[in-house]
Amino acid sequence: MELKKRPEIPPGTLYMLILKSLARLGPMHGYGIAQHVHRLSNDVLQVEEGSLYPALQRMLIKGWVVAEWKQSENNRRARYYRLTPEGRKRLAHEIREFENAMAAIMRVIEPA
Repeated sequence: MELKKRPEIPPGTLYMLILKSLARLGPMHGYGIAQHVHRLSNDVLQVEEGSLYPALQRMLIKGWVVAEWKQSENNRRARYYRLTPEGRKRLAHEIREFENAMAAIMRVIEPA
């Protein structure tokens, strides 16, 4: 029996997925972001903790998000991330870059 391999998140798109999740739903904790991406992708994309939290930390340093500690829905202490104006600009940039790359890929794989 063949194991179904879950597709990996394409390189360079993790920031875009995180930023878009925060733009769409507002402040969220890391687990919520991962669940949102998983749910909206119809269970295709899985954001691993080992990628998510380092990416969020880099985004904090770059000023794309800010974070604060709050109580989560299940009464646990969680770090909630919120998009900054700089993060909104970065999201627009990330989407443009992604669309350009996808258009280029489609030109290559289209039937002749």
